[in-house]
Amino acid sequence: MPAIVGVVQVIAVGSGAVFHIGDVYKISTLSNAKTFAGAGSFNTGDGLYVQNHQSSTNTIDTDGTDQGNFFNV
Repeated sequence: MPAIVGVVQVIAVGSGAVFHIGDVYKISTLSNAKTFAGAGSFNTGDGLYVQNHQSSTNTIDTDGTDQGNFFNV
């Protein structure tokens, strides 16, 4: 069913986001990301104690390509 939409102001749309007004059959968003983090980066909890004297994160990626999201539609 068609909709009547008034004024719309879009400030920003992220790279993995969808902005849609009106009729739609299917919306499928695709995004991928690579995250590098050092020791103790994603620890969560109460009273957490992390002791890292020397830490280095290896960000060298020699394979050229990573797993894609070609068939995730």
